[in-house]
Amino acid sequence: MNFHDHIDRSLDGQLSEAEWTELQQAVIDDPDLRREYVEKRWLHALLESESASLPALLEEPQWVKPATVFRPAAWIAAAAAVALFAGSLVLFYQSRPAPVVATLIEAENCRWAGSDLPTMEGAGLSAGTLALTEGMATIRFNSGATVTLEAPSVLEVESAMRCRLIEGSVVADVPDSAHGFTIDTAKMEVIDLGTKFGVTTTPLGDSNVFVFEGEVKVKGEGLPEAKHVFAGKSLVSKAGATPEQTDQEVRRVEAPATSPGPGWVAVTTATGRGRDAFVRRGDAHGPTGAHPLLMVKHTDLAPNNERRALLSFDLAGIDRASLRSAKLALKIEPSGLGFSSLVPDSRFAVYGILDPVAAAWSENDLTWKTGGPLVGEPLSAETATRLAEFEIRKGSPNRLIEVGPDAFVDFLRSHPDEIVSLIIVRETGESDQQGLVHAFASKEHPASPAPTLWLQTADHP
Repeated sequence: MNFHDHIDRSLDGQLSEAEWTELQQAVIDDPDLRREYVEKRWLHALLESESASLPALLEEPQWVKPATVFRPAAWIAAAAAVALFAGSLVLFYQSRPAPVVATLIEAENCRWAGSDLPTMEGAGLSAGTLALTEGMATIRFNSGATVTLEAPSVLEVESAMRCRLIEGSVVADVPDSAHGFTIDTAKMEVIDLGTKFGVTTTPLGDSNVFVFEGEVKVKGEGLPEAKHVFAGKSLVSKAGATPEQTDQEVRRVEAPATSPGPGWVAVTTATGRGRDAFVRRGDAHGPTGAHPLLMVKHTDLAPNNERRALLSFDLAGIDRASLRSAKLALKIEPSGLGFSSLVPDSRFAVYGILDPVAAAWSENDLTWKTGGPLVGEPLSAETATRLAEFEIRKGSPNRLIEVGPDAFVDFLRSHPDEIVSLIIVRETGESDQQGLVHAFASKEHPASPAPTLWLQTADHP
């Protein structure tokens, strides 16, 4: 296209709106064309300012050299024209849409909250934030990298070659064209070396990378130099306090902010002699009674990752004979371990512990090795009775779960002891050993409510 002609015609206002738009873009993109435009615009402004005096200029005496002619008004007008053009260029740059660096290619059945980028399927994405509260979404970066975002997650898109995971989980599939694609978290920088990998990070400060195929390079806190992680391996960066450290400052939330209704009394695992923990087969980290999360997982592909959660509630002072209704409330939290896309919608079961010896478990020494009948597979009828079940779907938000069938009331009424213990197991397996580890807030969680039994007696209809 002859943009030189466009410049000349623009000076006389002869361009259509479409031609003017094309010329603006061309001038911005081409330094040589931009220089020509400025020079011609300056000359045009100079001639405009001198139009009234041009005849007189032509009548100047021949002995007056052009270089000695000084007309301040002309130069001021020309300078003003150049300044005006420069200002218009700045405004044009500011009003230009930010460059698209990625596309949201899948977003079916997703819910969003707090995003400053478009969330419609097929939308182009510039730099900005995506906050997914429910479902799974897939982003294809212009570099060719594909990132699947698992709710609940917050992702900052930075460029075609970089994004930052604020919290949640993503799985990245990176072709050769995007070699070097990088995902940052608060704790680490994960650089692709031609691979498929997953990254998780939690509000508690833990980050984890797992390599499914190929290789990544990881830089981050506690690593004096970059570390290479290969297929089948993972790297975990823990927050300052580990599960074994019990001197961390903790804010306990005694109960959920809202009750099921009037007349309900809350008893949490932080009340009285209440307690909570989880056990993991093959775990070398010891008891988990001080951990902020209660982790649950079931898999036949990696048996040592099997996990169960245990809860005990102190019902002293509760007239259990008059119980009319009961509900167990659990707050889902991100575990930072495994990926939701690798596990189906999952069914969980809640058991009431019948064996008085097993029910007297201690946070200080409970492990899979010392769990005895609590870790039987399946749980025997003498050890526990099934009370309820619930489901967590893939990409579920970090919501509060409440379960409360009549079996709860019958169990609580008939239980001989004031302290009632429950065990939570996941019954759904997974297709990959890096499937999600589900988690719930424990009484040590710094922000979320502890596991809670809501009780309603006959005195409160």
